[in-house]
Amino acid sequence: MADVKRDIHTSAVGSQYVEGSLYYYAPTKAAPILFGILFLVSFIIHVRQTSRYKSWKITVMLPWCALTIGAGYILREVGAFDYTNVNIYIASMTIIYSVPPLYEMCNYQILSRLLYYVPYHSPMHPGRILTTLGGVSAIVETFNGNGVSYWANIKVSPGKQRMGLAFLKASLVIQIVMLVGFVSLIGWFHYNCHKKGPFPKPIKDVLTTLYASSVLIGIRAIYRTVEYYSVTIFIYKPDMDPSSASPLIKYEAFFWVFEALLMLANSVLWNVRHPMEHLPRDSRVYLSEDGVTEITGPGYEDLRFFVIAMVDPFDLIGLAMGKHIRKEFWKEENGKSKGGDEESGGKEDAEKVAGAGGDGSSVGKEKAAISEENDSSSRQVSDESSVGK
Repeated sequence: MADVKRDIHTSAVGSQYVEGSLYYYAPTKAAPILFGILFLVSFIIHVRQTSRYKSWKITVMLPWCALTIGAGYILREVGAFDYTNVNIYIASMTIIYSVPPLYEMCNYQILSRLLYYVPYHSPMHPGRILTTLGGVSAIVETFNGNGVSYWANIKVSPGKQRMGLAFLKASLVIQIVMLVGFVSLIGWFHYNCHKKGPFPKPIKDVLTTLYASSVLIGIRAIYRTVEYYSVTIFIYKPDMDPSSASPLIKYEAFFWVFEALLMLANSVLWNVRHPMEHLPRDSRVYLSEDGVTEITGPGYEDLRFFVIAMVDPFDLIGLAMGKHIRKEFWKEENGKSKGGDEESGGKEDAEKVAGAGGDGSSVGKEKAAISEENDSSSRQVSDESSVGK
């Protein structure tokens, strides 16, 4: 055996192990550049769409994720020519692994805006989706970053490699649990819309896209979870039997199908079905219960302390103590119809008030006078029509 060249090993199932490769195999050079370009194209489209809908505050994560993961695949292309370079390997894997939880945060933001838009069917305060689920996602990102940097680094001790693997396992379990909770929340809202109405097509379209995106992210998370729980150490050394490696490690095709392709499909999905085509920019704008009229109201408020609201998004403490208060502002008549095109985001009135020197009372009086004139005119028309009869 001493005379046998050990740079490449062929296992019983036909996979090839390359001596010293951080990937186990010699990674392909074609796929990384292809996916890098496709993600960058998706990034450009996201930037144009976000600019068109003027929704940077809501959907900025979509172009950011596409740009970031595209950069990760470009680094993997560099690593394909030097698969023993630890720094390039760690950088590319850290970036690629960090983006899927960020895509989940994109979905949290979109569902939050949807609940603001249909507040009477919201299972919880829409803002708590961002604070609570977003806070947990920050923990997932921390575990991901530290996990990859330790697990894939041959320069650290085996103990730290195992610690990195434990971080990655924990992050994926949390991610799957959060994903199940998020889909349950979507289903709860979906049920309320279907059962009580209104349930117009734009709302259905956004919900369908959220379901599809969650499935793509979920399949990827399951794949990674199975991969991490099937190995004890990532770097295979010369004295190890390469054929003992998990198929998920040995075959690069698994990575390109269940990691790269699924995340590209998710990015393109939001290109094709951009949520802001149906949703307003201003969180105060909501859909009237007639399912047609859009009204600018006071918006959702949560007067609890931020930390309490984040830890207890459903206000279970308030329910238990009989102090839960849900202000149903949509039943009040102090809202005003949303004028202009959809991109105005309900901010035109605020600009008019600012232009008038902040004298909001005079604007309100003018609107009240116009409203009274309209009511008087409609009553007069009604009286004339009754006399005609």
